[in-house]
Amino acid sequence: MIEMSNWIVALPIFNEEAHVNSVLDEVLRYATDVVVIDDGSTDPTPEILRTRNDMTVLTHPDNRGYGAALQTAFEYAIKQNADAIVTIDCDGQHQPQIIPQLIEQLDKEGIEFDIVSGSRYLEEFTSDKAAPEDRRRINVEITRQLNQQLNLHLTDTFCGFKAYRVSALKKLRITEPGYAMPLQLWIQAACAKLKIVEFPVPRIYLEEERSFGGSLDDAARRMVHYQQVIAKALEEVSSDCPGFSALQKTGV
Repeated sequence: MIEMSNWIVALPIFNEEAHVNSVLDEVLRYATDVVVIDDGSTDPTPEILRTRNDMTVLTHPDNRGYGAALQTAFEYAIKQNADAIVTIDCDGQHQPQIIPQLIEQLDKEGIEFDIVSGSRYLEEFTSDKAAPEDRRRINVEITRQLNQQLNLHLTDTFCGFKAYRVSALKKLRITEPGYAMPLQLWIQAACAKLKIVEFPVPRIYLEEERSFGGSLDDAARRMVHYQQVIAKALEEVSSDCPGFSALQKTGV
């Protein structure tokens, strides 16, 4: 079982002046060991973080990307000998009160899961907001593709609200620095035969603009990029999981 005193909550942050204090205040209601990865913020976020002494702050001098921030979080959890880590975004679109439930799901009905992944589509909540059309379409297509290629049963490929067993993270070699990091994660996790379960979380979208960065704000270019990341990740595991690579060549 996961000891409640031996898990960490990690928040990757980049330019979250509007949300950082309120999200952190809420997270700290449900967690005592919190680490923030400030991924090179250029707004007042660093100054806000310096006013707080109720968490650990790890700083990237320059913006390296969402995936790179999570890599730093994983490395921190391993160095701290934590049993588990929960990752939650700092943009107000995840509900911190769900954190303990994600931790509990790592040991569910006698099964020790390695990854508990939040899903915004596993169940419907009355408060759910409609996802932006291009994001939902890409999520559906990528989720279906990875399910077919990896024999998974996911409903939400991209949700960042997750709990991980830290011992399982030691089996992964995450290198993708950007928002496509979950695609590499799923491929490596499937190859390592990690036990994965989804957990329903509300679908929250705020009335504010969010950027994937540069040309990736264009949905078509983003899809091309995701396919490139998938192909590269499949190639990286081809020697250990040759069946994955063969499926990829079919053009699924």
